[in-house]
Amino acid sequence: MSERDPRTALHYEVCGRGPVLLVIPGGAGHPMGLDGLTDRLADRFTVVTYDPLGLAHGRLGSPVEDQRVRSWSEDAHRVLDEVLPAGESAYVFGTSSGGIAALDLLTRYPRRLRRVVAHEPPSVAVLPDAARHRAMFTEVYDTYRAAGPGAAGARLLAGLTGSQGAPEERHEAADVHPPSPDEELSSPMAVFLTRVLRQFTAYPPDLAALQAEAPRLVLAAGTDSRGQLLHRTAALTAELTGAGFAEFPGGHVGVVQHPGEFAERLTEALTQSPPQAYR
Repeated sequence: MSERDPRTALHYEVCGRGPVLLVIPGGAGHPMGLDGLTDRLADRFTVVTYDPLGLAHGRLGSPVEDQRVRSWSEDAHRVLDEVLPAGESAYVFGTSSGGIAALDLLTRYPRRLRRVVAHEPPSVAVLPDAARHRAMFTEVYDTYRAAGPGAAGARLLAGLTGSQGAPEERHEAADVHPPSPDEELSSPMAVFLTRVLRQFTAYPPDLAALQAEAPRLVLAAGTDSRGQLLHRTAALTAELTGAGFAEFPGGHVGVVQHPGEFAERLTEALTQSPPQAYR
């Protein structure tokens, strides 16, 4: 991590050797759960794990403003400037909200990137029924404010999988506990639900710019996500841009569920030339 004012510092970890692979986590950008993946990739890549808010670098509990996709991608570019030799380019993997940041990074700095894999980015603005899904994300936020992260997480899972249940059933199964301000800032999940989810899912990808860079892009979704919202979103984004499409093991958090298989699939998607649809 570079030595800067904590408010503007870049937070990341580097391991391995080989071509640079920038990893942008999902959620609020906390890289928890990614060690299984990065450890397996480190023998083939110099893995740079980006922590946009510094939550794993002593910033958990600090004030967090509403997040902007462009801020994450601009700072990701700053990270690449620090770790990449002049004239070289990097691979990028982003999952969930990190996948949205990866798409934005590609539209802004394509010549700095070799290949981008965006795994289940919730960029629902591409869908014809986008308004309905954005309303669902707002309901997740409202549920969080009324009943806490457990109930909000249950509502989000129902919205992503299509397994809608009655609100009272979802709340009954969760820990109904409206959080205090301190509790909110000390929880990566709470930061995600309040500062990232609605803000990132409102982001409209620049489809024309992505179409121009289609050879550098692979959209990905989990095999367990077939028939669900984010599989549909990834597949349609690939179709609209002409990018490659790949299925990965597991579901939305397949990177944590199946790190070994996921690492092999990711390596294939990053290095296959040209990218193409495969399952």
